[in-house]
Amino acid sequence: MKLLHVHAHPDDESSKGAATTAYYVAQGVEVMVATCTGGERGSILNPKMESPENEANLPELRRAEMAKAAEILGIQQVWLGYVDSGLPEGDEELPPEAFARLDPELAAGPLVKVIREFRPQVLTTYDENGGYPHPDHIMCHKISMIAVTAAADPEAWPEHGEPWQVAKVYYDRSLHRGRFAALDAAMHKAGLGNPFTEWLQHLGSDETETRLTTFIPCSGFFEVRDAALLAHATQIDPDGRWFAVPLEIQKAGWPTEDFELVRSTVPVTFPESDLFAGLRGASGTSLGAWCYSI
Repeated sequence: MKLLHVHAHPDDESSKGAATTAYYVAQGVEVMVATCTGGERGSILNPKMESPENEANLPELRRAEMAKAAEILGIQQVWLGYVDSGLPEGDEELPPEAFARLDPELAAGPLVKVIREFRPQVLTTYDENGGYPHPDHIMCHKISMIAVTAAADPEAWPEHGEPWQVAKVYYDRSLHRGRFAALDAAMHKAGLGNPFTEWLQHLGSDETETRLTTFIPCSGFFEVRDAALLAHATQIDPDGRWFAVPLEIQKAGWPTEDFELVRSTVPVTFPESDLFAGLRGASGTSLGAWCYSI
């Protein structure tokens, strides 16, 4: 079995679904991460790493951090080679070469090649809003969905190899309001404060919970996830919000990472506890050529 995650920047593979990745690697699943951009226009988010030298060498640092995280997770990783768009403020225009300014139909080409060469049964990406409205995350969604369709079409991108049909496509939903509300409540019950209350108020309403279909029981790999996160030293503050909740409270308060199945060529039943459900002989009700598709 093979699993392909498509992410916008280095560190996204560790902040979104990394425990799920480690869970499947431990089962012998081949996992690859396709990283759309190099994170060149990002910022140093860990105060301990701030220095003029690190600012000047941020692209090289982020590549090295990605290599370390990939080693920790036990995955293969490929760069799609696009330029980070940054996070524009107000009416700021993106640079002409920015990933988010490209034609998604053309930008999907390198990912089609990756899909046809790696030949995954399952692919994960972001939803139509990018998980959060970063232009690169939204573009990542666009090229992922285009590439899945094109990779199966023998007339599309013939120079990129033999067609391959991805059987199941998921949106990563690990960072949703329900999870953080549950962890906030668990922390309060343990007398450790409410680390996410202000953030939850800022988030407002969230329909994500109504869209969840798949819950991966990967709490035994939260430590691996955290180690991969810390490998991205310029991006992750070890004293920051990511680590505000002790692991034992996380494991008890929300022991899964969560996904939304959006396309499937195999019969499905909900809820799922396996991204490969239906591909390991599980039963379900057929819903057509794309069994489940939005």
